[in-house]
This record gives sequence, C-alpha cells and structure tokens, in this order.
Amino acid sequence: MLEIGNNYDEQEWNTDELLEQSIEEHMNRLNNSIADYLAVKDQILTGFDQESKIQSQKNRIKSLFGATEEQWQDYHWQMANRITDASTLSKILPLDKEEIDEIDIVSSKYRFAISPYYLSLIDPENRDCPIYKQSVPRLFELDEGGVMDPMSENQCCPAEGVTRRYPDRLVINVTNQCGMYCRFCQRRRLIGEKDGNTSIDVINHAILYIQDHTEIRDVLITGGDALMLGDDQLDDILTRLRRIQHVEIIRIGSRTPVTLPQRITAELVTMLSKHHPIYVNTHFNSPAEVTPDSMKACGMLANSGIPLGNQMVLLQGVNNNKFIVRKLNQQLLRLRVKPYYIFHPKQVTGTSHFWVRLEDGLEIMESLRGYTSGMAIPTYIVNGTGGLGKTPLIPNYLLYIGKEKAVFRNWEGRTFKIENHQYDDSNQRG
Repeated sequence: MLEIGNNYDEQEWNTDELLEQSIEEHMNRLNNSIADYLAVKDQILTGFDQESKIQSQKNRIKSLFGATEEQWQDYHWQMANRITDASTLSKILPLDKEEIDEIDIVSSKYRFAISPYYLSLIDPENRDCPIYKQSVPRLFELDEGGVMDPMSENQCCPAEGVTRRYPDRLVINVTNQCGMYCRFCQRRRLIGEKDGNTSIDVINHAILYIQDHTEIRDVLITGGDALMLGDDQLDDILTRLRRIQHVEIIRIGSRTPVTLPQRITAELVTMLSKHHPIYVNTHFNSPAEVTPDSMKACGMLANSGIPLGNQMVLLQGVNNNKFIVRKLNQQLLRLRVKPYYIFHPKQVTGTSHFWVRLEDGLEIMESLRGYTSGMAIPTYIVNGTGGLGKTPLIPNYLLYIGKEKAVFRNWEGRTFKIENHQYDDSNQRG
C-alpha cells in the first residue's frame, strides 16, 4: 500500500483557516496573490506589443530583397530567402565585427538559417531578445558538453525513418528541413548541409511497419518540421495512414505557426481536414513569438477542426522565468493553443548555455497552479536518458496518506485533509 509521510499529527495541520476568514479577507488574499505578476506582466512584451517595430524590420528586409508583400506572404519565397550567412544578417541587424566572426565560426560547424519573417521579430538593439537567442549562432555552441543524441533515437529505430519508444505509438521522421534552425535543436545532428525530405522508399517501409504492427494506434509525423513537405506529399502520407484501420490518431509536429506562419495556407488546412482526427503540436517558447501572423495561422488550423497543443522547451535566458511562462501560456489560449508540455532542456552537445536546473521548472509549475486557469498549465517533462521516455515532474501536493486520512496542501500552501475510505457493500448483502 502506498504510504507518504511517517505519521499523522492532528495538530500539525490547521485545515480550517478559510472558515475563519471573512469574504472580504478571502478576496483580498486572492488579489494579493497575483499582485507580483500584475506588476510586471505588461513589461513582458508580445509580438502584438512590438507590432510597429516588427513592421519596421519587415520593411527593411523586404527592401533588402526587393520583395513585394505578395512574396512576403508566400512561404516558398520565405524558404528561398532564409538568411544563412553573417554578411546578409549584418544588413538587417547591427552586428559588430566580433559578432560577425562569431557567427561565421559557429556556422561552419552548426548550420543556421532564419526565415525573413522570424528575423523581423528580433529586436535589433537587444542582444537579450529571446528571438535573437533562439536563432543566431553564438560561441557558446562550441562547448563540447552533452551528447549529440541524448534520447538515443538511433537505438529506438525498428525501421528506417521510425522512432518508437512506447507500445502503442511511434514517430515517422519525414524531413530534415525547418523554417528556422533553432540553436537548441535536439536533432541538430540530422540537419546536415542541405535540406532534404525522407525518401519515398523509407516512407514506404515506415508505413509497412505500421501496417504490420496492429498495436500502433497513434502516429506522429515530424522531422525537422513535418509541414516542410508539400501539400501533395503530405496528403499522400496521411491518406495511406488513414487506410490502416488500427491507426486512430495522427499528429503533426510543426514550428511553422511560430517561425513561418505563411506556411499555413487555405489549401493546407483544407487538405488536413480531410484526415481527421488530426492534431498539431507546435512550439512557442516566448511571448515575443505571439504575433498577429501566428494568431492567424493558429486560427486557420483551429477553424478547420484541428486541436492545437504547445510544447515549450525551458531555456536559460529565454523563458526560465515563472512570469514569462504564465504570460506565454495565457497568450496561447487566446490563440486557441493548449499548453501541453514544458520540456526540460535535453543535454544536446552545443546547447549547454540553454540548460537550466530542475528546480527552475518546478518553481514555474508551482507558480502556475491556482494562479492561472488550469487550461494554461502544461505538464513538465524530463526525457529519460537512453530513450527511457517522458517522465512528468510536479510539485508535491500530497503530504501524508494513511489508512484513514490523507493530507494535502493547495496552491497557496494551505493544508486540508480528506477521509480515505473505500465503500464497503458487504453489509448490504443478505
């Protein structure tokens, strides 16, 4: 039998504090509990708050490339004009020689590419800008700590193109392309020097593997970014998966609503809606990424009946702050995106400057429960080394459990107890 706590002392916990307070005292206490957040939340800027600055940067980039608004809104143009060298980047951002040299050195080892749209979100005068930190190479990446494949994906690969760590679901990796290469990417080993989609033969073998394994009911299509496939190729994969009777759910992993929202077109959402139930998990890490364009992209997906979830990675200097995460998650709900996971950063080689302590994540989780809506509370996840899978971490709310009683603390740290009895119907039998 589960036992928590060594003993139970009736005097140890006062569970009647609330009953002793007036309604006015109770309301005042609630208001005071979020006063610290209300004092700073307007200083945590979203893309909506910086719309004029973003528009100015957008105009500079369009002018540099001689682009029209129609071209800007075409994701093919965005992909063809990703910024991939320090020289071009320096024409948009005020980089000094040392910063240019730094980018050149790091990008010779780890490729970088930034979509013109995502570049327009960078505050050019702020090197602490969360967009800058996520997208521009820095010398920190040359640190050799960590491993290139921390989740041992290569050891969880029963068929080429397939990653499987769980009994009833798996991943198909369909491309190494992304709209922007994040500096903390867990699969940076797969980016390579050229973009490429997974071959048709590999896709065929992956689908055959799924057909042969009737226990697989949930398939995640990812990469890279799954929406880097063309509509027709993605439609073909979805159609073939939908013909497999035991496949109940198809999920798509994509950061394009954040880094390349032009990819979410009317044609794409019409095609996706043919294959329900389809779920899309995206990847906002900062309130600065919540813009009118990302809202439009998420709205198009949601309006087509696609549930949206967000998988945030906890990153030093980007979002390892309880108020930033609270602001982000509240903004995501406005976009109809459910905060799904907070991932503890994986210890990928070249990403050590993003690593945080587990206590940071637990403090953030503690600061969400009760202080904002339950819909804005994701699950904090640590990925087990060696491919051992996702393990949730939560603050400890259960203080004691015994045969007769259990004692808990709530989001404010106030304690309460409940009786711990199971209904016994033996006395009802004749």
